[in-house]
Amino acid sequence: MSNNPPAHSTAPLGIAIIGLGGAVATTAVAGSLLLRKGLQRPVGLPLAEFDHLDLVDYANLRFTGWDLYQDDLYQAAAHHKVLDREQLEAVREELSAMYPLPAIRKESYCEGVVNGADSTESHRELIATIQQQIADFGREISGNVVVINLASTESALDLTEEKYQSIAAFEEALDGGHACISPAMLYAYACITSGTPYGNFTPSVAADVPALRMLAAERNVPIAGKDGKTGQTFLKTVVAPALRARALEVDGWFSTNILGNRDGEALRKPKSLLNKINTKGDVLTSCLGYEVENHVVKINYYKPRGDNKEAWDNIDVTGFLGHPMQIKVNFLCKDSILAAPLALEIARCLDLARRKGRGGVAESLGVFFKAPMTPDGGAPNHNFTEQQIELLRWLEELNVLEPVQETAAV
Repeated sequence: MSNNPPAHSTAPLGIAIIGLGGAVATTAVAGSLLLRKGLQRPVGLPLAEFDHLDLVDYANLRFTGWDLYQDDLYQAAAHHKVLDREQLEAVREELSAMYPLPAIRKESYCEGVVNGADSTESHRELIATIQQQIADFGREISGNVVVINLASTESALDLTEEKYQSIAAFEEALDGGHACISPAMLYAYACITSGTPYGNFTPSVAADVPALRMLAAERNVPIAGKDGKTGQTFLKTVVAPALRARALEVDGWFSTNILGNRDGEALRKPKSLLNKINTKGDVLTSCLGYEVENHVVKINYYKPRGDNKEAWDNIDVTGFLGHPMQIKVNFLCKDSILAAPLALEIARCLDLARRKGRGGVAESLGVFFKAPMTPDGGAPNHNFTEQQIELLRWLEELNVLEPVQETAAV
């Protein structure tokens, strides 16, 4: 091992996004273009200040991906109304030239969002197509590729099913075209078996099933997820540890959200909503060290809000001498403005892990997720401060390692 950090990678990094036409994805792509043109500062990008790290520069990011809707990215971004007119016009030419590849369609997994008939190809055929598209993109940009899932939330699944417990059982289900294999799992499997790092920014079940965690470790392919920690849960993981440190006992925590974007529309369906609630559920127990009996989480679709989400929390606490107190938190935010930069950072970190030979679950990326993956599927640490320290420790550790390879991942 060299005593000095290696030279930074100057090759492009391709980010292939599942849900390329969505609000978060179009914000990420447009934001990257605005940064490349020097029209915006890197505010909101958590790793921008760490320019000594061997992370691909934001100017070297390139994009492709899949979507159920085939509008060009300028039309899609204009529809979502996240960015202002001046920002959109500054990158109109580039966005207008970008079209998503057709995504896998399975209405049973994404009710109310699927546009058109279900995909008719077999699981294996769909996987082969995804892998070919990733390989083509890598050759086109002469660089490595990372896949990030930013699609709408899929229906919840029973992870105790035997088909998810081993690689052999999972592949048998693939070969048999079993309905228990979701679109998100097909993308994750395609990535892992082609050596492409995969990050799941959604609550959908994907690489977190035991079979795919084992496969990623066996193939030494970096994976991370799940469900980006952007707004309400982010603040919970900051506030709850502070309450514990002050020995203030939390008697109840009522959380409600309203949002009107496409993700919110998908969450109107009970099976998709269950996935989202599940990823928010165990945060308080982890941060406080005990279960809050009256912990309520509600997510409501409210179309007039669009991407302008509102997260409201009421916290009931007991202090010294048994005196009750309340804390109110009202976070009005643009969901995609919080999420897009995290998706970019996750992609850069997964690429770094691949180049330094660190495959399997990238547990140190837990700070970015509501339900962080662990190698053995055990309970993660949700404390934001501790997660942030671990992320920076991991990045510094990888930074001094010599690259294992600099060839395309596919």
